[in-house]
Amino acid sequence: MSIDPHSSPIPLHNASAEVDALSLDAAAEAAWVDVVHQMEEVYSDLIKYQVEIEKKNQALEDAQHFIDNVLTTMTDVLIVTDTQGRIRQVNRALEQALGVAEAELLGRAYLDLFSADSRRQIENFRRQGGELAFRDRELHLTLGRGAETPLSMNCASRHDARGRVLGLVLIGRPLGELQKAYLELNNSHQELQRAQQQLIDSEKMASLGRLVAGVAHELNNPISFVYGNVHSLIRYCQRLEQYLGAVHGDAPQPEQDELRRSLRIDRLLNDLPSLLEGTMEGAERVRDIVMDLRQFSSGQKESKCPFDLVHVIRTAVHWVTRDAGIKLRLAYDLPQTCEIYGHPGQIQQVLINLVQNALDALAAVEVPRLALSLRCEEARVRFEIHDNGRGIAEDNLSKLFEPFFTTKPVGQGTGLGLSLSYGLIKEHGGTLSAFNHPGGGACFVVELPRGPVEERP
Repeated sequence: MSIDPHSSPIPLHNASAEVDALSLDAAAEAAWVDVVHQMEEVYSDLIKYQVEIEKKNQALEDAQHFIDNVLTTMTDVLIVTDTQGRIRQVNRALEQALGVAEAELLGRAYLDLFSADSRRQIENFRRQGGELAFRDRELHLTLGRGAETPLSMNCASRHDARGRVLGLVLIGRPLGELQKAYLELNNSHQELQRAQQQLIDSEKMASLGRLVAGVAHELNNPISFVYGNVHSLIRYCQRLEQYLGAVHGDAPQPEQDELRRSLRIDRLLNDLPSLLEGTMEGAERVRDIVMDLRQFSSGQKESKCPFDLVHVIRTAVHWVTRDAGIKLRLAYDLPQTCEIYGHPGQIQQVLINLVQNALDALAAVEVPRLALSLRCEEARVRFEIHDNGRGIAEDNLSKLFEPFFTTKPVGQGTGLGLSLSYGLIKEHGGTLSAFNHPGGGACFVVELPRGPVEERP
């Protein structure tokens, strides 16, 4: 029996196997390619992760270096503890303060670093607030040594990311440096206050010196009047004594009548009341002048009180202008009285300075005039003093109340009068300003509250 090779199934079977083999090879190759791609991606991810890890490590190293550098350079002492109060970390400032290395401190109870009194304070803080926390408390480091290091200490709890307490952080600044700085600052402040007070006193004495002549004349009139009246009273006493001696000596009546006529006893008795009244008036005038002068010189020591501003204005103007040496025309626009609350002596000093400045500005004016007005409202008062001088240079208006600023020649002004006046008015809750009047000359304006104002430091 013959077999047709072309019709045999065997050749057909071999062809299919070859096709399957080829298919398997293609699939394997595709799978291998896919594996290679995945490996490349994994390797790429590994490289990326490695780069990120290196960057994070570098950032951690930089952060650690930064923290170490900060802790090393801190002058304040640092103590970090766990929840059991054992020391976990300190800085160099604490090592230097105690003279002990960090290795000897780690693991110890932080309370061992403090004096017995400081430990009691810390325990009191814990009992009062539950979780230990305090600010700016003076505690003393000792660690069993005889010497103690005072610190201004702050304490707070440290927490993890979930808010659980991990321990304490204590930071303290040595009080020696702070106390030294405070002492130096306090000494500088006291020296500045003394210098300021000396300047105020010198300016006040300069103002007082300008008033001496005027006050001397002011006192001379009533004193002379009292002096003359006292001499008359002495003569009257002698005549009365002579007459009463005759009366009590049982002299004849005609002799008594003649003596009464010759001694002018009746006229003497009629003159005594007016003589005594005049003497009393002169003494009261001296008293008032002395009180005004004392009020001016009392300065910062006097207490605030109600006073009549009109009386203070007239007194200041009278004292300054009495011996001004110029024929000054004064124009008053003042109410009868105007009571305000404050330091009358200080307000009087301000007014004296303003009037004196106006007189200085009028020295070369042919017909010098000075106008003074006062508006007394319910809550505030406004006082204006206007001269007919040359006015104030525009460039100087903004500097007028600065300390030591003056347009007067050297030796004729301290430059403190307006500055001190500005400060005194400000302390009273008021304002002091200046401008050039549209009609010519300078105008200074003082505004003050009538009642008490809150005390300012």
